[in-house]
Amino acid sequence: MSTKVTFWPSGKAIEVKPGTSLLTAARKAGVLIQTRCGGNAACFMCKVQVRPGSDLMPIADDERRKLAGLDEQGCRLACQAKARGLVEVDVPLDPLRAAVQKLLAKQAEESDDLW
Repeated sequence: MSTKVTFWPSGKAIEVKPGTSLLTAARKAGVLIQTRCGGNAACFMCKVQVRPGSDLMPIADDERRKLAGLDEQGCRLACQAKARGLVEVDVPLDPLRAAVQKLLAKQAEESDDLW
């Protein structure tokens, strides 16, 4: 038995064994999810948004405490959340990529203003 995890906005999907963490699934799919702690739920960098209807194993008390209520809004730590069935996850842009995209958009806007 396997489970399918799809990562957005890339749309990359991968089949994994039930119980595989979202972080492990992302790495196998070639999707970058930032982490500093090596997947020990210490850095909070791997926070992702799980889409409604996704089938994950129940959240552990440690992860729930670290998320401090964000789990009720669909946020999970990719290093701790384990897939059980079909799962869809929104992965935020890493901060450097987001800053570069913002700068490029601003430059394009300024360039348009010159014409």
